[in-house]
Amino acid sequence: MKPRLKEKYEREIVPQMFKELKYKSIMQVPKINKITVNMGVGSAIQNPKDLEGATADLVKIAGQKPVVTKARKSIASFKVRKGHSIGCMVTLRGDRMYEFLDRLLNIAIPRIRDFRGLSKKSFDSMGNYTIGIREQTIFPEIDFDSLVSVKGMNITIVSSAENDDEALILLEKFGFPFRKQ
Repeated sequence: MKPRLKEKYEREIVPQMFKELKYKSIMQVPKINKITVNMGVGSAIQNPKDLEGATADLVKIAGQKPVVTKARKSIASFKVRKGHSIGCMVTLRGDRMYEFLDRLLNIAIPRIRDFRGLSKKSFDSMGNYTIGIREQTIFPEIDFDSLVSVKGMNITIVSSAENDDEALILLEKFGFPFRKQ
């Protein structure tokens, strides 16, 4: 069975963007290539259980086993040495990516307290968009009772858009709740 957002992209978004942006070929229409979910756990240096909790939470949220990220260089002020485990991340592609995006837009984001919309300034001039989330409890898969500690995460949506304007149009068509500025 095809994910709902993938079907919406193929049937509605591609023809609309093809017409609006006057592309010469249907292959020029931007698409979402991948979504990376990154959870930094700085407290893992003192307490390794925090990293295990973050990894377990990321498995529940993404439905895929995350990769443990290690420090690239030593930073004395943070008491971090090169090679220490300091976080975990997962890269989603294909059907899993669309399923995650569907849950993020329709279930998780509406559960954010005092939510006023996503910022349009989080684009990186290459057509990629990053969302910072303060706590993983907005996802319904996370059980409050088994929670080790509340952690934030970064969700990066990588698209094939040439610039930020194309990416913004693409994400608006997917239903991203951007702020009216």
